[in-house]
Amino acid sequence: MNIERTGMVEARAARHAALGDPSRLRIVDLLTLGDLSPSEIGTALGMPANLVAHHLNVLEGAGMASRSRSEADRRRSYVRLTDTALQGLVPGREERASRVMFVCTANSARSQLAAALWSTHSTIPAASGGTHPAAHIAPGAIATADRHALELPHEAPRALETVLTSSDFVVTVCDNAHEELHVPGRLHWSIPDPVRVGTDAAFDTAYDELERRITQLAPRLIAS
Repeated sequence: MNIERTGMVEARAARHAALGDPSRLRIVDLLTLGDLSPSEIGTALGMPANLVAHHLNVLEGAGMASRSRSEADRRRSYVRLTDTALQGLVPGREERASRVMFVCTANSARSQLAAALWSTHSTIPAASGGTHPAAHIAPGAIATADRHALELPHEAPRALETVLTSSDFVVTVCDNAHEELHVPGRLHWSIPDPVRVGTDAAFDTAYDELERRITQLAPRLIAS
């Protein structure tokens, strides 16, 4: 077991636990805007001093808040969020990748759009392939890329086995490809096939979902 990673997970769990109380969540909300004294927190939330003290102790224990003495009135203190207060409150697992390989069945739409989108969000190289490649990129995918000023590669769809390497970080973007490959450890995004529907709306929906997921994944992949 990775002791360092376990410690990070435990720290995240402590922060989540600290925010499990609505009053502490409200205190953190206030502190995201600026530093406050305990009495100011109590006034803002209509909370007695002893309860404010309790909640601040919990937040400090979780490493989310710290206090400093006022330079004007040394009897007074101000509470602030620590630099890492909100770190890890969303899933934070990181992976390493030398290249990202996007896979769909035909390599004519979703995987092509995904690879092109990836290059706008990350410096890690990306490629795409299909388990049963089509003869050409779908016109709807080309039109969608044009609408979004996205440059697609000028090459025909490629068979996955001709481009895949053992070090690739594989992301399947269609259910058929994912279930055909059935290899544990690969990422899968279940995105409906816009080619089947054929409308601009279907392609734009696929594009938007790919961009949303890529935006979330890109910061969590480290070049190797």
